[in-house]
Amino acid sequence: METPFWKRLTLEAMTPEQWESLCDGCGKCCLSKLEDEDSGEIYWTTVACRLLDAGTCRCKDYDNRKAIVPDCVRLTPSTVRTIDWLPSTCAYRLVAEGHDLYWWHYLVSGSRETVHEAGISIRGRITAFDDDLSEDDDYFDHVVETEP
Repeated sequence: METPFWKRLTLEAMTPEQWESLCDGCGKCCLSKLEDEDSGEIYWTTVACRLLDAGTCRCKDYDNRKAIVPDCVRLTPSTVRTIDWLPSTCAYRLVAEGHDLYWWHYLVSGSRETVHEAGISIRGRITAFDDDLSEDDDYFDHVVETEP
């Protein structure tokens, strides 16, 4: 049996299809995060990007997301290694750090639903979308203690 691509390839060596397949569909990267200017500490919120489909936890317009949401962060091998707010369960982060994927990742389980069944995704946890909030201070009403 051949070793799965994420165990034998670096992020840089993956094909675009392999790269895209690493996304587990948790939706956590599509949540707004607040950063303390003084300490650099990251605070998670339950405010989602307006392009996030709350049911599937996937982008509604992935191909055009940067044009619609200019501050959307495009993950690359370089950004994966430098962004400090990637979820601890993120497949890109795991592979970059030399770890295996979790059992609930669909590349392992064979089902896109296991990320939701395992309680890893943000399905059912979104309290607002960014375009629902009128003031920057409104985000503070949606801060959570730990990574969702």
